[in-house]
Amino acid sequence: MIELAGIIILGILAQWVAWRLKLPAILPLILIGLLVGPLSTLYTEDGSKIIEPIWNGTKGLFPGESLYYFVSLAISIILFEGGLTLKRSEISSIGPVITKLITLGSLTTFFGAAIAAYFLFGLSWQLCFLFSALIIVTGPTVITPILRNIPLKKDISAILKWEGILIDPIGALAAVLVYEFISVGEGQAYTMTALIEFAKILLFGFTFGFTFAHGLTFLIKKNFIPHYLLNVVSLSVVLGVFVMSDVFAHESGLLAVVVMGMVMGNTNLPNIKELLYFKESLSILLISILFILLAANINIADLELILTWKTIALFLSIVLLIRPLGVFLSAIGSNLKLNEKLFISWVGPRGIVAAGIASLFGSKLLSKGEPGAEYITPLVFMIVLGTVLLNATTARVFAKLIGVFLNKSEGILILGASKASRLIGNYLHQNDRHVVLIDNNQSNIDKANKLGLEAFSANVYSDSLTDNIELNDIGYLMALTGNSDINKYAINKFQDVFGENGSFRLVDADEMTDPENNPKEGLFSHTDDFIKLMEAARKYPAIHEIDLHDTEHYEGLIEITKADADIVPLFLKNPEGDIQIITADSNDFTDIQKGYKLAYLGKIFPTENHSKEEANNS
Repeated sequence: MIELAGIIILGILAQWVAWRLKLPAILPLILIGLLVGPLSTLYTEDGSKIIEPIWNGTKGLFPGESLYYFVSLAISIILFEGGLTLKRSEISSIGPVITKLITLGSLTTFFGAAIAAYFLFGLSWQLCFLFSALIIVTGPTVITPILRNIPLKKDISAILKWEGILIDPIGALAAVLVYEFISVGEGQAYTMTALIEFAKILLFGFTFGFTFAHGLTFLIKKNFIPHYLLNVVSLSVVLGVFVMSDVFAHESGLLAVVVMGMVMGNTNLPNIKELLYFKESLSILLISILFILLAANINIADLELILTWKTIALFLSIVLLIRPLGVFLSAIGSNLKLNEKLFISWVGPRGIVAAGIASLFGSKLLSKGEPGAEYITPLVFMIVLGTVLLNATTARVFAKLIGVFLNKSEGILILGASKASRLIGNYLHQNDRHVVLIDNNQSNIDKANKLGLEAFSANVYSDSLTDNIELNDIGYLMALTGNSDINKYAINKFQDVFGENGSFRLVDADEMTDPENNPKEGLFSHTDDFIKLMEAARKYPAIHEIDLHDTEHYEGLIEITKADADIVPLFLKNPEGDIQIITADSNDFTDIQKGYKLAYLGKIFPTENHSKEEANNS
């Protein structure tokens, strides 16, 4: 009981440490597992492990085949969640570089790593291809923490993010298929009988996954499952599909749950987000327990197997040769520069799915007496730990070294995608600024997307926003929602993450009555709140630019906007095209000269000459 409670406590502690240090959670989890497992034999008095999942075959936390069953069920849930994240629409809309990375890049790793393992360790081709299939997977859980605090161009972040998301279930599926092929060939020398068995695995895996996915989706849509039971019923169905598929065709369960997740993730399921949140929370708990157990189950003898120059050679060939080869082949014909290709090549940490499935398949093949199977788990763990540690410690330095690190984050995050926000976002986008709008109103998001703006649904009270690595180049925050409490909360929560160059919000009704005490983060002017902004956008849906003569001219125009409810000052643009946000203390600018422009929303100043008018109709 103490050991089991200790694993859970240590697992959650490792997750917290990873969050605090902005590291992939798999790193402290495996390190803790090694410290309380094989490495603990070096400092305990009797030379035993502090935590022993299986001891002498029949004793320990999981005697007999209990650990194998637990790992199988845990991996099935993790793979189902991975399948839920794979969307057809995302695959069809991603760029050619990402498409090639998850196809051509995966094939390069699959064949390249297998060849390297064969010639370095002399394993059978079957095990070499199993090893290479396992290390295809990167995964968002390892990519996101590494890149979260590295300001990069949006394209680079997007490529690495989507590669991690899409390759997770694809790599898992490849590893499952290779394992199934190895399993059916045992004792049958890959005869026609073996191929028939392999076909049965594919048939039952795809059939069970496809059928039960549509069945569960039908029950959810028809409200046959009460809302409070939705998550636990879904969990029980996933476990049931895994077990039943395994009964009909041995070892087909993992394939079934991956397919089930992919099918459900691509149906119009109203509760898909809620289901994902639950599975994500459950996966965190399972991963926390699983990887401490798996690392602790490794023996010193397993580690001694890979304490050789061959291991270093394999690691270096994967990091310095195979990964770059896959990236450069995938980038042929793209607009990526040499330094951008080099950075993407450098950042390729292997993930949780790779380590989990490696332990599962390694133990299965070892119990069946497969020659060389003892190498699978320690080799994959070495690749996972090595790549995560390498990228976590060097990615930022390497980004600066090769010149992909953004010294100043110029992107702008706008909270709220109302009509006024869309007009403002469109103006900034047309002036070559990276703009992202977030809102929890899907209609507003759809309208912004139709304008060609980057917009997505998000909850400011959720931590998921800070995990979005595509926002790494954001340096300005503008809170333009109709709720003053949300605006204030967003400034307090995100100003250090997204507002390093400036965090601004609309003033509220109370602050408008007290212009002498303008909040330092007030936006546009102390007379412009959300209602005035929306009214101006409704009556005059366009942003205009007017030429300025000097500071006195600018101040005079600002005074006019304070008296006219249909004009809202927004930005000051200098002759070089740089845009500065006008704050509630609109007298910040004291050195305005000819060539400057004032950008404003609403009706045109009646007696002024305009150099340009932006038709930003939404």
